[in-house]
Amino acid sequence: MKKGLSILFILTFLLLAQSALRAEPAKSVVAMDFLTGFGWGKLHAKEGGFRSVPLMVDFSFDLKPLLNKINIKPKPLVQFQIEPFIADIYSPKNNFEMGATLWCKFGILPETSKFQPYGKLGAGVDYMTLHSREQSTQFNFIEQGAIGAHYFFTKNTALTIEGRIRHLSNCGIKEPNHGINSYYATTGITYKY
Repeated sequence: MKKGLSILFILTFLLLAQSALRAEPAKSVVAMDFLTGFGWGKLHAKEGGFRSVPLMVDFSFDLKPLLNKINIKPKPLVQFQIEPFIADIYSPKNNFEMGATLWCKFGILPETSKFQPYGKLGAGVDYMTLHSREQSTQFNFIEQGAIGAHYFFTKNTALTIEGRIRHLSNCGIKEPNHGINSYYATTGITYKY
């Protein structure tokens, strides 16, 4: 059941990506976020804690034109994001991970607000060099949720802060598949076009 939901989640995001990328090239990417921060989680008792420093770039695509076609006219931001990332894992041992996440991002206040809180849901793929008792494979899938906010200090530039929760597993491809749950605090700069 969980494997089926993960696959459905990823397919939904791929369909959204296809719609967003079919938009006019000059209007496709509406913003870019450059984020970094700190990630932590718990591993098997003998291995210690999971600690990482990620670097992420989010390419944001406006979903409002797609929603307007079905007569839905939201005032807050509604975006699809593609987020490639790389992270230095420094605990329990020096390793790295890289991958990409597909996100749906929903604003709370009108998009013209100087302060813009938002929520995000995402899924993606991950490759990590870390060998742990939780995971038998190094290629994994990730499901994430996030809350955050942009504060625009100029018309097109914002300070962004975000908190995330992430679940990493291989969707039952190989045992053991206990998963690694982790939390992230990130900050960065957003450029709006």
